[in-house]
Amino acid sequence: MKGNTHKTCLKQYEVDPDSIIFYDAKVLLGQPGAKQTRKPLRLVGYVVDDVKYWVATDRFDLTAEDIALIYKLRWEIEKFFAWWKRHLKVYHFIARSKHGLMVQILSGLITYLLLAIYCHEQHGERVSIKRIRQLRIQIQNELRELENLAPDPNSARTPHSEPLHASP
Repeated sequence: MKGNTHKTCLKQYEVDPDSIIFYDAKVLLGQPGAKQTRKPLRLVGYVVDDVKYWVATDRFDLTAEDIALIYKLRWEIEKFFAWWKRHLKVYHFIARSKHGLMVQILSGLITYLLLAIYCHEQHGERVSIKRIRQLRIQIQNELRELENLAPDPNSARTPHSEPLHASP
């Protein structure tokens, strides 16, 4: 939220001068008579690295510090998913349940870590699309070789592979 957004203060809460919080109040946002919120909101202003942030919420049960922390953590989550999309090329989730999402996230992270270890140990470099393509081709070639070495399923059976028959 922008700091210059019009707000009507209904009640201002006390703020500790040593805190990162510089504003904490129950407000109505917007111009009166225009598009003003009907329901009061909690407006928290806080500073991190000399940058002011404003957060509007309906959570009156939390401290202003908790609200600021939650908002900061939200941005950490946003940064994680930006990294996820950039490095793992995952643009949407397949799973819809909590456990399914966790499996998809952990699978992606494990895959990336294995790729990072491979690229570092084999090539002394970071993960790149070039190395991923080379690895995919190498795996495909090794699978073809294994298929060529595998016994033909249509060939004669060995004595140990004969089906068991019940005696009369």
